[in-house]
Amino acid sequence: MQATEQIHHLDAETARAFLEKLPRYIREAFYARAAEIEYPIEAVLESAIAASLDPEALSFADCKPE
Repeated sequence: MQATEQIHHLDAETARAFLEKLPRYIREAFYARAAEIEYPIEAVLESAIAASLDPEALSFADCKPE
């Protein structure tokens, strides 16, 4: 039997709790970006974290061409 890799994503409640701890101007920038690209806030936050850890990470620019 092969082990399968599980992919976990940030849930909305955790994302909001995290964002509440950030300075207001950063929190507002995250919400503005989420509204601009029409993605859930948890996905925008998760993407930002991934990009900061790995510059080669998939970003929303890769997924939604303008």
